[in-house]
Amino acid sequence: MSRPLQGRLALITGSTGGLGLAVAHRLAADGCGILLHGLLEPGAAAAICGALAAEHGVSVTYHRADLRHPEATAAMLQAAGAIDILVNNAATRHFASVDAMPRADWDDDIAVNLSAAFDTIRLALPAMRQRGWGRIVNMSSIYGLIGTVDRVGYVVTKTALIGLTRAVALETARQGITCNALCPGTSLTPGIEARIHDAMTARGLDRAAAEAGVLTGKQPSGRFVQLGAVAGLVGFLCSDAAGDITGAALPVDGGWSAS
Repeated sequence: MSRPLQGRLALITGSTGGLGLAVAHRLAADGCGILLHGLLEPGAAAAICGALAAEHGVSVTYHRADLRHPEATAAMLQAAGAIDILVNNAATRHFASVDAMPRADWDDDIAVNLSAAFDTIRLALPAMRQRGWGRIVNMSSIYGLIGTVDRVGYVVTKTALIGLTRAVALETARQGITCNALCPGTSLTPGIEARIHDAMTARGLDRAAAEAGVLTGKQPSGRFVQLGAVAGLVGFLCSDAAGDITGAALPVDGGWSAS
């Protein structure tokens, strides 16, 4: 079996579940060692690490860090050592109109969704430059390409993440390093599952009707974006075949951004 990332090490923020964990599985399947990150206590994350390591035969470690605090991000990168692949997936979102959003919620969105990505990149780049190889993938969103109401912090930070991606791509274009952003549409993440179950309970809907309600006005494909599809694109961007793709903001949204 081909293991094109054998000997590489990837740090994936926000990776104890959902899309981040799907990305971890995809990279581990290609032989990459994995550093998971999240807010779980280490004991609670041990089972996730063990299952991932057993399934793919790679080294898996975990670091707990609250990315609202730059010193925690710095400690995580120091503990990680020299990483080859960085996937900035961790995110927070708060729902409120601009005039109703508390400043503290805005600060959290900026810190986790944008400033933490800046910090992980700037701290990971020296070792990537020294080795002449690196892959950075920033997980933006459909809302990095279009706007929406009542989540101003999320829209602003996911849009800015694309700008960060372009700046880093240009600075590293001749150094064997690529930096790209992915812009997924709506997937069946734990948060979306909770919304579906809430709709089923509160409104007496069956599963299909609740899913249709969540998807209204979103991807024209009429189905959820598969986590495996997004993770598969991360895997491709980390491959040698994608060495000339850098600075891109790639939608994975079932046609949403085209409509």
